[in-house]
Amino acid sequence: MSQPLLIEHDDGVDRVTLNRPESLNALDPALIDALNNYFQGLQRDRDTRVVVLKGAGQNFCAGLDLKHAMQRRAGQQEPPGVTESLDSQRRIADIVMLMRRCAQPILALVQGAAAGGGFALALASDIRIATKSARMNCAFIKLGLGGCDIGTSYFLPRLVGVSVASELILTGRFIGAERALAVGLVSEVVDEDKLDEAAEPYVDAMMTASPVGLRLSKECLNMSVDAGSLEAAIAMEDRNQVLCSRSEEFSEGIRAFLEKRKPVYIRR
Repeated sequence: MSQPLLIEHDDGVDRVTLNRPESLNALDPALIDALNNYFQGLQRDRDTRVVVLKGAGQNFCAGLDLKHAMQRRAGQQEPPGVTESLDSQRRIADIVMLMRRCAQPILALVQGAAAGGGFALALASDIRIATKSARMNCAFIKLGLGGCDIGTSYFLPRLVGVSVASELILTGRFIGAERALAVGLVSEVVDEDKLDEAAEPYVDAMMTASPVGLRLSKECLNMSVDAGSLEAAIAMEDRNQVLCSRSEEFSEGIRAFLEKRKPVYIRR
């Protein structure tokens, strides 16, 4: 059997591919476990500085593998209890929480379907680039469930505002690439064959940044989104700038700027 998650590490960049193209990269237990293990491992990883997340084939991720879930349920004598159901639900939700906790920026490359849990993976990323074929939705309400799942009620309003978030969550309708760009859900829309190429300027820019500065910037953004006041956000910014200014990376960054060259940071 092929691996459900492919990971290629190249000089500080992890290129992570959801590898179930025959199932539109739907989330089955093996892929869910692989994603949890991968993002858990990033928490103390100093070699990986940027993550590029994509789907194999023509789609990003079609969400939960419903065929697998129904087959599993059909083989049970009784419906799963509340505790078992909550454990299963939380295993999926843990992925997006680990994505936000890891210090590495995550760039999602979205093509084709990004539905339900696949949409949640894209939302939990830091930057999203889409192809013209990309179609994203909160599929949950179409399945007899609540429309809020796997962090969508948290991420969507912060990215596109409450009105558009309410539309997508309450109707389950798809949002295409061009509208996603217009409302700020994605940073760029490109042709199908240009997706990997489009990611490179973002990766290069982040890899040029100070490693500690990049990590602290993601942390500060996360905390500032939920900060209770301007003072709280500025306190975090002040703390990070003082930490960065005391590092060897700051000295190298200043020298490189004055010498008009790219900085060379010592890997830590």
